[in-house]
Amino acid sequence: MILVDAADLAASRPDKPLFAGLSVTVASGDRLAVVGVNGSGKSTLLGVLAGTIEPESGVIRRGRGARVVALDQAAPLPEGTARQAVGDTWEADSLLDRVGMAALAGADVRSLSGGQAKRTALARALAAVGESSEGDLLILDEPTNHLDMDAIAWLEERLAGFRGGLVLVTHDRHVLDRLTTSILELDRGRAHVHEGGYASYLEARAERAEREAAAERKRRNLARAELAWLRRGAPARTRKPKADVAAARTVVEGRPPAPARADDLPLADLVQMPRLGDTVVELHGVGDGYGDHLLFEGVDLLLGPGERLGVIGINGSGKSTLLDLLAGRRRPRAGRIVQGATVRLGYYDQRGAELPADRRVREVVAGPTRQPDWTDAALLERLWFDNDAQWAPIRLLSGGERRRLQLALVLRQGPNVLLLDEPTNDLDLDTLRALEDMLDAWPGTLVVVSHDRAFLERTVEDVVVLDGQGQVGKVPGGYAAYESQWRAARQRGRAAEVAGVGAGARAGPPEARARDRRRGDDRSRGDRAGRTPSTLRHLLRRAETEMRRLQDRQAALEAELTRAMGDHVALACVAEELSVVSGELVAAEEHWLALAEEAEALGLTP
Repeated sequence: MILVDAADLAASRPDKPLFAGLSVTVASGDRLAVVGVNGSGKSTLLGVLAGTIEPESGVIRRGRGARVVALDQAAPLPEGTARQAVGDTWEADSLLDRVGMAALAGADVRSLSGGQAKRTALARALAAVGESSEGDLLILDEPTNHLDMDAIAWLEERLAGFRGGLVLVTHDRHVLDRLTTSILELDRGRAHVHEGGYASYLEARAERAEREAAAERKRRNLARAELAWLRRGAPARTRKPKADVAAARTVVEGRPPAPARADDLPLADLVQMPRLGDTVVELHGVGDGYGDHLLFEGVDLLLGPGERLGVIGINGSGKSTLLDLLAGRRRPRAGRIVQGATVRLGYYDQRGAELPADRRVREVVAGPTRQPDWTDAALLERLWFDNDAQWAPIRLLSGGERRRLQLALVLRQGPNVLLLDEPTNDLDLDTLRALEDMLDAWPGTLVVVSHDRAFLERTVEDVVVLDGQGQVGKVPGGYAAYESQWRAARQRGRAAEVAGVGAGARAGPPEARARDRRRGDDRSRGDRAGRTPSTLRHLLRRAETEMRRLQDRQAALEAELTRAMGDHVALACVAEELSVVSGELVAAEEHWLALAEEAEALGLTP
């Protein structure tokens, strides 16, 4: 059934038109992605389709009985706890667990960080639609932001099985290629619809660029001929009507369509970095954690000049903590860290620097000690800030523009060691491709924490895997090699032995490890037949003791979370530990249930 039919839509911002004459229809089973550079109107279009934004012109028709559920970038939540926002049901608990919010299900929504609120809002949107309902239209704006690879893989599966209509904005190219049936591109005020997934869209876009180039060549040839005629003087022009003379001047003075954005980021001439010595950053037997929880221990890691390293793992496994250690922002609980004398470090983190809302972009990049000059302007141009945007106050920037400004501030320092923590959040596809090209030519050392598989495949050569149980292992060959090794090892029943990760650790892609944890440790099932009643009673008592310990710790952390309200750093630390403890509690409860079932089978009372 047709869910929404939009005809001749138009919208604009005060400084530029966003789109005009846009028509699109979404029916049950359709998977429409909206793409375009930051500021092209993607979120505005989603708001128009959702009915939260009125278009300047055009008509929106909705199918009879169609229901619209939308997730926007602001992700507002009703008052109460995260569980209450999603719905106080078993399905709500399951969805919160899937998006990594089980540990904070009882937390007040006002205490949640931006990323936590977005994940809760995603669970709320998914809970509001029926997977099998063909009359639901689900509109999602950047749903993969703040999700780890486990949650993204699960979201792909969930959306693939959704029978209603789907409209989404995302920068995740794997999601685009695996889910979408068509892509709508917003480009310089015009809309182009491409049938198929991401690969089909790229082919169609390249063909359109070739057609534009051919049209421009034809215009230039015609302009040369018309210019020669105009230069022949007034007697020659009298042989043509005035309308033809005006048309000739239009051709001569015409210009090709301005590109939406430059295709590259050649920064070597603007960012002067010192040469790296042989010693960059070394970790020797490093361990760290929060409270009573140890995130990892015994980590040995040597970063050399020009090394390109990715860091992956589920939320709460310690990825950002590891980057803080590399950056010197934290002191490890155990071990030592050596930083080379020639290191100049740039850290592009998730929080970013606090930016004064009324300061102008170019002034912020120049800093407080000098006036902006041509190098500041040139750097901002390379990061796609035109002249008007360079003099705009910070408060007018979009989320993607703010992230690009944060990158400019990091690059302005001229670092030779670059640490990037989730750099793909809020960046559009063109920005991502250009950033990948820039990093291809980056001469320094690079460490990237990311959930974006395509970005990792393009930018890093090796990955470090944090399994969430204290084990850390390094895999040569990047994420694709790691995933391939893990799948091969899993088929042989040795997934825990991939790439030097200890045999006691569950290695493998985070999505698979999380599924393994939820299923519980099946390896113990083969030993059940030989257990005596006394052994079972002992194991049950021990499991109950462990559950009580974890419940007490969870309650203490929840109280600490309330006390830390307003202190974002403390909130993040407590929330990270709470997430780990809650996951351990779920595993302990599953273990107790398995033992109780075994006891009942023997006629025992648990």
